[in-house]
Amino acid sequence: MKGNPVRGAGYLIQGLKMLPDPAIRPFVLVPLMVNILLFVGAIWLLMSQFDIWVDYWLGFLPEWASFLSWLLWPLFALLVLLVVYYSFTLVANLIAAPFNGFLSEKVEKSLRGEVVTDEGWQAVLALIPRAVGRELSKLAYYLPRFLALLVLSFIPVLNIIAPVLWFLFGAWMMAIQYCDYPMDNNKVSFKQMKLLLKAKRMTSVGFGGLVQLGMMIPIVNLILMPAAVIGATCYWVEEHVEGHYGNETSPEQPKLDN
Repeated sequence: MKGNPVRGAGYLIQGLKMLPDPAIRPFVLVPLMVNILLFVGAIWLLMSQFDIWVDYWLGFLPEWASFLSWLLWPLFALLVLLVVYYSFTLVANLIAAPFNGFLSEKVEKSLRGEVVTDEGWQAVLALIPRAVGRELSKLAYYLPRFLALLVLSFIPVLNIIAPVLWFLFGAWMMAIQYCDYPMDNNKVSFKQMKLLLKAKRMTSVGFGGLVQLGMMIPIVNLILMPAAVIGATCYWVEEHVEGHYGNETSPEQPKLDN
């Protein structure tokens, strides 16, 4: 597999460093607030409902298998955490999608030396239909794979590798989620976007893996959404615009439709 995971992770670090940049700071605020509110909601929900949900799933065990409850408790607990984490991430991305697209556009202009101006709420509202449609495409891609991994997590022997597969799947989905904003702004289709990320899969997974790890760290996860959007835009500009995008097709660079 081609690419460099360390280089990919570096784009998120770059995104974190750019957060205070005065040129883009105003466009960071809305995604930041959406992320804070939803993750606070997720934490509250977990604290109030966690034991109830785990006990509910354990209740499906037949009486003769009740002695297995202590073995299955960690598995069901992990399942609850994963479902809540991915559900709230999906909701946060759906709500913030137009603002993330707008932020990505401003970051790209800043990186390419263009003047960054605030075009107002009308520009954000104009992005909503396209942004929501794109999020639904990601959801259609995500759900079948999520359900397949969920089933695999309950299959004896195979479920031993489930944690590794969950992490790799999460890393890949984080790369798709955030790299899609700059690519969508540049009229790259969802199918073409996946081909571009696969062409440097290790770079993509490195970026997405660090995003996923950051999302699990309290406080850090509150600023991760805008930082990941900025980092993904840096990824797009450096990997696919400067010296790559629009050039002649090579084995590493899939041909894009006009």
